[in-house]
Amino acid sequence: MILRKAPLFPNLTAALWICATLILVSIPHISRLPIWVPLVLVVLLIWRVLSVAKSYRLPPTWAQFAFALLVVAGIFLEYRTVFGRDAGVALIVALCGLKFMEMHSRRDALLLCFLGYFLIITNFLYSQTIPTALYMTLVMLVTTGTLITLSDKTDALNTRQRLRLSGVLLAQGLPVMLLLFVLFPRVTGPIWGLPKDANSGQVGLSDTIELGTISELSLSDELAFRVDFDGEIPPPSARYWRGPVLWYSNGKNWTAGFQRDLENTPIPLQTRGQRYDYTVTLEPNNKRWLLALDAPIQATSQISSRLHHDYQVLSARPIRSRVRYQLSSYTDYRMDVDLSAVNTVQQQRMQFYLRSALQLPDRAHPKTKALGQAWRAEFKDSEAIVNHALKYFNQEPFYYTFMPPLMLDDSVDQFLFEMRRGFCEHYAAAFAVLMRSAGVPTRIVTGYLGGRVNPINGMLVVRQRDAHAWNEVWLEGRGWVRVDPTGAVAPERVEQGIDSALSADFPDLFDTVQGGALGELLQQLQDRWDVLNNAWNQWVLGYDSARQASISQWLGFDRLGWRGLVITLTIGIVLVLAVLAAWMFTRRYGQPLDPVQQLYLRFCRKLARVGLAREPHEGPLDFAQRVSLARPELKNSIQRITDLYIRLRYREQTHDSLLPSLRLAVRRFHP
Repeated sequence: MILRKAPLFPNLTAALWICATLILVSIPHISRLPIWVPLVLVVLLIWRVLSVAKSYRLPPTWAQFAFALLVVAGIFLEYRTVFGRDAGVALIVALCGLKFMEMHSRRDALLLCFLGYFLIITNFLYSQTIPTALYMTLVMLVTTGTLITLSDKTDALNTRQRLRLSGVLLAQGLPVMLLLFVLFPRVTGPIWGLPKDANSGQVGLSDTIELGTISELSLSDELAFRVDFDGEIPPPSARYWRGPVLWYSNGKNWTAGFQRDLENTPIPLQTRGQRYDYTVTLEPNNKRWLLALDAPIQATSQISSRLHHDYQVLSARPIRSRVRYQLSSYTDYRMDVDLSAVNTVQQQRMQFYLRSALQLPDRAHPKTKALGQAWRAEFKDSEAIVNHALKYFNQEPFYYTFMPPLMLDDSVDQFLFEMRRGFCEHYAAAFAVLMRSAGVPTRIVTGYLGGRVNPINGMLVVRQRDAHAWNEVWLEGRGWVRVDPTGAVAPERVEQGIDSALSADFPDLFDTVQGGALGELLQQLQDRWDVLNNAWNQWVLGYDSARQASISQWLGFDRLGWRGLVITLTIGIVLVLAVLAAWMFTRRYGQPLDPVQQLYLRFCRKLARVGLAREPHEGPLDFAQRVSLARPELKNSIQRITDLYIRLRYREQTHDSLLPSLRLAVRRFHP
């Protein structure tokens, strides 16, 4: 390497602080970025630090510019755009390294700090969890410490003092932040529009299923939604949470097809038994459906939505943020219609739905179709065919597993006649093909089954691993009837939940986790963590205009109106700032901000402890002369400390080498 004189800016301390800020704020993005982007950042950061510490030569300006163009081109080739959430974050991370490389002034360093603050915000585009918030608080502490380092031209503060001062500054802004968060008027929609890819990569149900897709969800412990029931919670076997209804098959996957866009009114629901009223907190899934306990009696009023003819509750827009809505459902119902009692248009509509529920691709599933047609020839009654199919699944050697073998050819025929090992979607798809082949109108319903009640707050927690698929068949005189073929193979899945059904796949793991003191402790920790997460979601992430109105009413601000609330908020901020200012100017404890004064006062306190206190009217020289006469053996040390203090305080404030000498002399002074 060719050596040259080290640049005047930044010094090594400032370079390391900036480097730490950029690394810490980029760590959560590493798994989301192309591998070469963090590598570029690290290489550029190390190169510039070595330039400062070892005087290594930096690349010329034209080379830096050419490399910047290569980075932009690489981002474009990776994402096919330089805009949006993912491409934008990758571009900023890489360009931060380039900016650090060509930094030559304090203004450039401040710009990097502000980019660090911006990257903190970008992390919340991916995750708004409590751990993310805590980690970003730590990053903000370090970033603010970097600003303090850039302002500390004499390098007088050590790392601990900088972090402490950073924490004090952030703590002083906390009351103002809380006032703005609680009282600043909330708008009903988002303040700004998020990029189109801001909701990509979310885990959850899809409006298309292919054999194996739901079994993949069973490996995910991510939260799907929470439910707060107003009263009694239905038993596990009745907790069918209705999601997408699938009508159309192309031989490989099932979709809702055009049925989802039909706005016909649903079949009248004949309800029996208990009505359940509940509030759902649904995690964002970038889809339109709103999960409801089967079967809902109406759409929710909290979100623009409608109840479809197949009893899906669909939102007008995709769910891209956490939402809360209230619904009412009956688990004991009859979804029927007397065709002779309706008009001609409604009859034609129902006939169209029933024909759609018999659709099958022409050249797919020949063996399964033949079996279904044989059943139709043997049993003339549709209900008898359904019961025979359930008996077939129950008595033949079928197995329920979330690790089914790979099926490359006709997946339904392979599953039904060869593999016989599958998850719920395998049984639902095979059952649908059998019934349609036998002339029984059938559709697939996907959603969730079960959920666990948190004993601490009584809320039902449903996770992605509770995803499930079942069927509905049309029976004359009964209408659409729910049939769950999985229950014929693994009844414990319906009665006890997904963990009990899958314990056979990993018996040792389930015995260790679910049994004994360790399993009980882990479950208690998970329950408490879930309660904390729910409070965070409801009162921080879910703090909307409705919750703000309730808080304002509780505080008595509801009669003030919008202008009165703004005036109250302004007065509150002024009072908080006034209190902080008074505290800063009147406090008489703690260490002064000036490190030179701090060291000299420590020296004076050491002498005061042996009866040589400094008088208020004494200057440094007078005090040193008096103490030297009283303790001649300390004269040299006292004179040296006093001389260093005067030189730093009044003569050579920018002399970096004197401050460590003063610090060492005071530390070694023992009167």
